[in-house]
Amino acid sequence: MQKTQSSGMGILFLVVLIDLIGLTLVIPFLTYFIQDLATGDGFTDVGSRDLWVGIVLATYTFGQFLFTPILGALSDRVGRRPIIMIGLLSNTIFFIAFGLAQSLWFALIVRFLAGAGNGNIAVARAYIGDISTDEQLKARMGVIGAAFGLGFMIGPFIGGILTDPYTNFGGFFETGWWESHPYFLPCLFAGLLSFMSFILAIRHLPESLPIEARAKPEENRNYLGQLVGNLIKIRDLSRPVQILILVNAIFLTSFTIMHATFILFTGMPIEDGGLGFDAKENGYLFAYVGLVGVLVQGGFMRSSLAQRLDSRKMMVFGILICGLGIGWIPYLRPEPFLLGLIPMTFIALGNGLFQPTQNTLLTLEAKSTSLDLGRVMGAQEGYGAMARIIGPIVAAFVWAETVDSPGKWDYHTVFRLSFMLAIVAVISQLALRLSHHGEEE
Repeated sequence: MQKTQSSGMGILFLVVLIDLIGLTLVIPFLTYFIQDLATGDGFTDVGSRDLWVGIVLATYTFGQFLFTPILGALSDRVGRRPIIMIGLLSNTIFFIAFGLAQSLWFALIVRFLAGAGNGNIAVARAYIGDISTDEQLKARMGVIGAAFGLGFMIGPFIGGILTDPYTNFGGFFETGWWESHPYFLPCLFAGLLSFMSFILAIRHLPESLPIEARAKPEENRNYLGQLVGNLIKIRDLSRPVQILILVNAIFLTSFTIMHATFILFTGMPIEDGGLGFDAKENGYLFAYVGLVGVLVQGGFMRSSLAQRLDSRKMMVFGILICGLGIGWIPYLRPEPFLLGLIPMTFIALGNGLFQPTQNTLLTLEAKSTSLDLGRVMGAQEGYGAMARIIGPIVAAFVWAETVDSPGKWDYHTVFRLSFMLAIVAVISQLALRLSHHGEEE
């Protein structure tokens, strides 16, 4: 049994890592890609053009919002493995399709379908819950967090390098087609990576949920009603689970507001207050963030010290340090480059502490109250997806309204808003009272 669990964790780590590399490949150029599409569709002023960045980013998470709770519930009935493979195959198809986008509407449709088919984060966490004891959870959530960190380090680095091969590489790529599709190569690479992960899962990923432990099929499979039920009936869950889901949603709203506008800021001309970075420089910056995430989640979170620390306090510290880094961003300058790494270190450190501890506490609470992990994780991802919808849209709207404004209400506003939401997440977490016995009261 122990050998099967170890094998499952090892393969799950590789599957998540390869998939995350593919997912994060698009980060360095996604904003520029959407800006180009918006300009081509007639949105030429900065405000309206950048507003579409938030809309397209939100479209992906809107698909996740609608379908991740359903996929999580399905994983309780049919097993985790088939749902993970569906997500990997969806990524393969729609990454490649996105690279071929020549209009905003095509990009919107493809990103929605990509989000709808990928519920792997929630299902992977449920997978870990299936095969782990209470004592193993924090460390194993940290291992998966390390896969996220590695993916976040490798993916943006590769994505930045592969962007615009016509200009950067020449030779084979020096054709009119590659000139008109500067973002296709990284999207193709991302799709091929997801397909590799799909093959790996088919051949080597064992099922974590025994047949006898699966939820029984409902007579009336009203998946839309199930989605609404997971969101509305959250009041039927234990109060600690409710608070943990709420805190996660607020934190993600704060984080995605920052994330949606960060590259808008780094790409802003220096004379306008930005950093003047291109896709390659953004790739290097995000690679560093990923490196810190690996050290925190793959190193510190597996240490004996981390196992002894109170997870609730680690959550609070993680939110605070991440919020401090976010509030620092708009005050950065292009030089020295190393100074810009300080707030990014805070953000990566804070997120690296928050995510595994929050997921550990949520899993422990779900297991202590005999709740289906797929349902709980699906609900969390549903609310998380809501946050990732609201965050980019709010960010893009605030950015579009303030980017050219003089005085106090300039482009700093969106980052200040993000910081304030981090404080709200801390205040909300103070109401947390755990019911399980795995943590100190």
